[in-house]
Parts: sequence; C-alpha cells; structure tokens
Amino acid sequence: MNNYYNSYSSPYYGAPIFGPGYNVYDPYNYYQYPYGFNMQNFNPMPMSNQYGNQIQLKDYGPSPFSVNIEQTAKQNTNFRTALWTGKHLQLTLMSINVGEDIGVENHPNLDQFVRIEQGQALVLMGDSPDRMDYQANVEDDYIIIIPAGKWHNIINTGNIPLKLYSVYAPPQHPHGTVHKTKADAEAAERNNPR
Repeated sequence: MNNYYNSYSSPYYGAPIFGPGYNVYDPYNYYQYPYGFNMQNFNPMPMSNQYGNQIQLKDYGPSPFSVNIEQTAKQNTNFRTALWTGKHLQLTLMSINVGEDIGVENHPNLDQFVRIEQGQALVLMGDSPDRMDYQANVEDDYIIIIPAGKWHNIINTGNIPLKLYSVYAPPQHPHGTVHKTKADAEAAERNNPR
C-alpha cells in the first residue's frame, strides 16, 4: 500500500547491493533479483506526481511508463487526453462536465476498459443506439468493461466533473490526441472517422 508521506513505499527501496556472501538460494532473502539485476544502477524513485506535483499531460507512448493514475486522471481537465499510445493498447484520460456525456458510440473492433476516479455516472450499453438495455450507476473506483461492438454512453449524473481513464485495445485515437472539449472530439471524429 502506498504511503505518500514516505520517501518511497516499496520493499525493494534501499535493498542491499549484492556482494560477497550473497546467497541466491536463500528463500528468505526478499531482495533477490534474477538475471543479474544491478541495484547500483536502479533508481527506485517514482514519478513526481505521487507527491502531489502535476505531470505534463502528453502522450508518453510507446516508451515504458508508470504513473499515479488516480492523481493524473483528476489532474486532467480536457475532454480527452491520450496519455499513452502503443501498438496494441492506448490509455486516455477524460473529464466530463456536469450533465454532459461521452456521446453514444460503438467500437466494432476493440474492447474498452474504463475506471471512474471521481464523480458519478450512468452507464448505458446495448446492441443498438436506440436500445441500450444495460444500465448501471457508477462512482469512484468502479470499472466499466465495454465489449467490442456494443453501443455505449457514459453520462455524468453528479455535481462535479467526472474524471476517468479509458484503456482501448487496440488504440482508438491517433498518438498525442488532445480534445479540449466534447465539440473538439466530435469535430475530429467527423474529419477522421475510424
């Protein structure tokens, strides 16, 4: 469990450097690293936003990446920001204003994972845009799984912006996508339908 007041909350932080007498067969040594891992070149510090600082919201893909996703999702004020785009997967952040929604949509060739980090919403899903018979109320810490081919919408029913992140597999938006508003997102979709 993370303790944001500690310098780093990992059992590997400050682990001893391997040296003479190190027993790789000791089952009680929690600091074993296979394949010659070199602790002297290991930098265990997490990204700065673990401590309340904001990170630059840009697309970090396809490089290796880690981040406090809850804090970063709450930091985002754009309707959509691509945070990481790779060959097979994409992570986007979304901020949905009070009373607004993501819009009725369908992704025929990809599955989607959504996690709510702030706010509350109504989720609708179904086999056609006029018959979305799956309905669920969601809030902080809920996830939503949207199978490929399902029509869906997420509507902010709370009194604060809805903050969430979405994982698409494969990617849905071009690398580096930033839509400041829903209108920007709709215009981009009209100009470059996927």
